[in-house]
Amino acid sequence: MGRFEYEKNELEFIENSTVPFAIYQFIDGHVVTIAISSGFCELFDCPDFKEAYAIADNDMYRDVHPDDIARISEAALRFATGGKNYDVVYRSKIHGNYKVIHAKGVHFFKEGHRLSHVTYFDEGEFSEDDFKSQGEGGDFSLNFLYSKAVRENSAQQKIQYDYLTGLLSMSHFFELAETTEKNMLERGENPVMLFCDLNGMKYFNMKYGFSEGDKLIRSFARLLIRHFGSDCCCRFGMDRFCVYTNDLALEERLWTIFAECEDINDGKSLPVRVGIYLFKNNGNVGASYACERAKMACDFGKNVYLSHFNYFDESMVKLSENRQYIIDNFDRALKEKWIKVFFQPIVRSATGYVCDEEALARWFDPEKGMLRPDEFIPVLEDSNLIYKLDLYVAEHVLDKMKKQEEKGLYVVPVSINLSRSDFDTCDIVSEIKKMLDERGVSPEKITIEITESVIGSNFEYMRSQVERFQSLGFKVWMDDFGSGYSSLNVLQGFNFDLIKLDMKFMQQFDKNEKTKIILSGLVKMAGGLGIETVCEGVETKEQIEFLKEIGCTKMQGYYFSKPISVEEVFDRYKRGVQIGFENPSETGYYECIGRLNLYDLSVITDGENESFSDYFNTLPMAIFEEDDKNVVFIRGNKSYKEFVKKNFSAWEKNQRIDFDNALSGKGRAFLTALSGCKDSFSPIIIDESLTDGTVLHLYMRKIAYNSIKNVTAVIVVILGKRGAAS
Repeated sequence: MGRFEYEKNELEFIENSTVPFAIYQFIDGHVVTIAISSGFCELFDCPDFKEAYAIADNDMYRDVHPDDIARISEAALRFATGGKNYDVVYRSKIHGNYKVIHAKGVHFFKEGHRLSHVTYFDEGEFSEDDFKSQGEGGDFSLNFLYSKAVRENSAQQKIQYDYLTGLLSMSHFFELAETTEKNMLERGENPVMLFCDLNGMKYFNMKYGFSEGDKLIRSFARLLIRHFGSDCCCRFGMDRFCVYTNDLALEERLWTIFAECEDINDGKSLPVRVGIYLFKNNGNVGASYACERAKMACDFGKNVYLSHFNYFDESMVKLSENRQYIIDNFDRALKEKWIKVFFQPIVRSATGYVCDEEALARWFDPEKGMLRPDEFIPVLEDSNLIYKLDLYVAEHVLDKMKKQEEKGLYVVPVSINLSRSDFDTCDIVSEIKKMLDERGVSPEKITIEITESVIGSNFEYMRSQVERFQSLGFKVWMDDFGSGYSSLNVLQGFNFDLIKLDMKFMQQFDKNEKTKIILSGLVKMAGGLGIETVCEGVETKEQIEFLKEIGCTKMQGYYFSKPISVEEVFDRYKRGVQIGFENPSETGYYECIGRLNLYDLSVITDGENESFSDYFNTLPMAIFEEDDKNVVFIRGNKSYKEFVKKNFSAWEKNQRIDFDNALSGKGRAFLTALSGCKDSFSPIIIDESLTDGTVLHLYMRKIAYNSIKNVTAVIVVILGKRGAAS
């Protein structure tokens, strides 16, 4: 028969596997490589599949120790020409040093073709010095035994245990798993493969040191042995483990392990994520394949920082294929501009103008169509490629600012979302600052957005990075506030300039009255900390009015605009249908009047009188803006609107009242006092008589002055009324 070819999806599945193995076929006296895994490339330091296939087919023994070539080539020939198994130990030079490689192979048939599956195991570095020194007497190290196995040309000499944990080596584990599977099936049990990963080991080592990290790994290994037995567990590498067991009370056992894991290593521990492969649901495949699929399920929870488990299903294979497509085509997508930068406006509550924009990436793929951000961004984060995307976005943001300035439009700050991977892969602070310096753009024009998950477990490191940004003049926002479990704790340790309230609040706005109370509390809390707020997901007029009333400074959502391309932004200005950009010179003024919570009486005392601390009261409150000639109503709470509707039906929002015409009639005391507020921040309390004889007891105080427009903002509170209408 001729050369066997895998179907495209089967080949991609093999090549995506992190287990080091290869599929060979013996044709006309030659060994031909049919498929190679990514784990093979990683183990043997091949930069890409092209080179890996070339070496395997043309120079298979290029890096093998000269003393071992004859022996393993003879073993390979015996295996290829009819030998039942291939089981050799040899030395191969990797990264300049010789490592001991244990290769195990078996034959199998596919579509009538006889193929060979060879798995390679890294058994550690070969040390000539270690062999000589310990061969003279004393205790035998693990490295000595590996070296001895190679020296004696004995494929039967096996080192079967992990040096750090005492668990089975991966090769020995797979051997026993094959036998255990048969025994389980004979007993009527359902075999299960588990893949376990400690979440956050890198930052644990940075915080506590590698010695403490090794202690945690050993402690977790003992925990697994206690629950599954030493013959059913192995260390896959680093902080990852494989377990072979049955499905009896599986989830209950896992939850018990999660709970006990919190207390191991004297409490210095990490959450655990577990991938589960059920043989009964997915077919009886080899142990290495089952382990790979369990790992695939485990990796689906990478961004969840709590102990949890996921079951493997076939849809993960498709997702894995899509993941590989994204990785393989990412650089091309940047080069050929398949990835576009879109902009969504953030609107100032007090003015309705665009005060900021958020830059968002959209991938328009020529083969797969539009890829959603939640399809490609997590992949780029996991593969440490996201920094390229974020710098690409920053570059396009600066291009837009330049064009905007050339068109004579106000340039407002644009926020860029950063991932945790950005901070690990490069010095993202310096990279962005360098980019701005080269363009002559001030840091105040770029806002940095990070989520709670970006902070992760390395709290101090991320705080130092946030402070670096802020010391250079960047504002830093916390995105998706309220979506995590420790948002309030994060606020205690970080001095964010603004928090973005998660859009889930708006999704529950009409479904649960508690949402409004929670939102009001969060906005009040943020104001007390000197932090601005943006609410995401705004879609209705009712939501807008409520957010204005409680003092939410800014709003973002489809009510104003979906994310649009830079071309569409400028086209809207050309057609005269734009929202309009805010004059940056007026930003401070509108920040001041926008953050006032009109359900909180402490705004009229400036925090000096504790007697006004009652929350969510019903006193009518409103903000007016006045100059020497006019007064304009800006916004008010629900109580104020109901009061005005009942007593002053002719007054509508933004109605401009002329001082000269109004001062001669009813309301002159109110307007005179309002006019007097512009000269001082001291409060004024007056009585104003209505046409029906009712007397209003009013409080008013200046809160801000806009020097650009020469207008003053004044807070007005109706403290009470008496007389005919009482």
